[in-house]
Amino acid sequence: MGQQTEQETAVSAGKPNQLPPEPPSLVAGALLSRMSPREQQMLRTVFVVRSTARQMDNAVSEWMADSAASPARFQILALLWAAKKRGVPHKEIVAALGVTRATVSGLMAALERDGLVTSAECSDDRRSVLAGLTRKGEAVVEKAIEGNKARLRTVFGGMSPDELATLMTLLERVRQGVSGSSDGSDGKKRRAVG
Repeated sequence: MGQQTEQETAVSAGKPNQLPPEPPSLVAGALLSRMSPREQQMLRTVFVVRSTARQMDNAVSEWMADSAASPARFQILALLWAAKKRGVPHKEIVAALGVTRATVSGLMAALERDGLVTSAECSDDRRSVLAGLTRKGEAVVEKAIEGNKARLRTVFGGMSPDELATLMTLLERVRQGVSGSSDGSDGKKRRAVG
C-alpha cells in the first residue's frame, strides 16, 4: 500500500477543512451537468460560502497572530483581559481553549517569559494556579482590539446594518440547514409511520 499524501492523511483524520473550498473545474463541471439550474445555484453557493469561510478564518487567525505571535496565545490574553483582573485558573483556560493542560502550560510559560502574563498559586487551593494579565499584556490586547475594529470596518464597512442583519440571518439558516442535513436526509423532518 502506498504512502498517504498530507491531504489524504488530513481527510482520513477527520479534518474536512483541509479540503479545497471547491473541487477542480473538471469535477465541478461534471457535477453541475447532472444538476438542475436551481441545484447548480445551490452548489455554487456552497463553493462561495466555503471559500469565504476559509478566507475569513485565515484572516481572523492572522489578526490574532499579529498581536500575540499565535492565535492560541491571543486567545489566552483575551480571556485574561475579559476576566477584568480576576485571576483565571489554568484549568479554566484549558477548558476555554479545548486543549490539554500541557499545551496551556507551554503557552503560559512563553507568555510569562514575554512579560504578558503572570501565574501564581491560588491561596484557597494550592493545587490550582491562577493566571493574570500584566500591564504589557493588557496593552497588547487593547492594541489588538483597536486594530481589529479597523479591520472589521474594512471588511464590513460597505454594508448597512440591515444588510449585516440579513447576512447573519441567511448564514444562520445555512448553518441550521447543514446541521439538519448531517443525518443524510434532504434536511426535511420525516414523520414516523406507525
